[in-house]
Amino acid sequence: MAAKGKRYSAGRAKINRDKVYPLVDAIKIVKANATAKFDETIDISINLGVDPRHADQMVRGTISLPHGTGRSLRVAVFAKGPKADEAKAAGADLVGAEDLAEAIQGGSIEFDRCIATPDMMGVVGRLGKVLGPKGLMPNPKLGTVTMDVAGAVKAAKAGQIEYRVEKQGILQAGVGKASFTEEQLRENVAAFVEAIQRAKPSGAKGNYMQKVSLSSTMGPGLKLDLSAL
Repeated sequence: MAAKGKRYSAGRAKINRDKVYPLVDAIKIVKANATAKFDETIDISINLGVDPRHADQMVRGTISLPHGTGRSLRVAVFAKGPKADEAKAAGADLVGAEDLAEAIQGGSIEFDRCIATPDMMGVVGRLGKVLGPKGLMPNPKLGTVTMDVAGAVKAAKAGQIEYRVEKQGILQAGVGKASFTEEQLRENVAAFVEAIQRAKPSGAKGNYMQKVSLSSTMGPGLKLDLSAL
């Protein structure tokens, strides 16, 4: 924590916390401040004018970023027979049915995305209290309850991300790595912001997208110029 604090303070000293930055400038600064020994994730945080406690103000979905996220996702698939074989061939890390459910109930959750065929939802449904709080419950609206398990696995492995607004109206996601080029990050951020704009719920009133900031894992956040986005 001490090392992070020192690096964070040094990065913060280089920026104006009250200034809003054009996306291109923000990316340059965030990349320059990403000096950790590992490849830091570039995160975007968006404050939305919604109250997700109301169903008509929930913002949730998936998006495949133009250049992926730079992160390797572990994918679990609930399927049987030929569909299980398709999932394995597509690169799924874990494939099973009742056996996979037992492992999860025992506390083994070694995956970042969970996919299921519709016929397996009777088994998966029993895991709601375990997978739900972690945002891992398969959902037809997100394309994770599907017969096309191969396509879903490949999309997840290619960098598709799920997003969901939190209780306070804040939405966060990783949109790349510090090792990405500035253009790759610019295109990923632009695609993500556009997706959130398209996902504006019917119940959202007034100013929908209120504040957007960009940061690296160990660095301070920079406010982005919304008018330019």
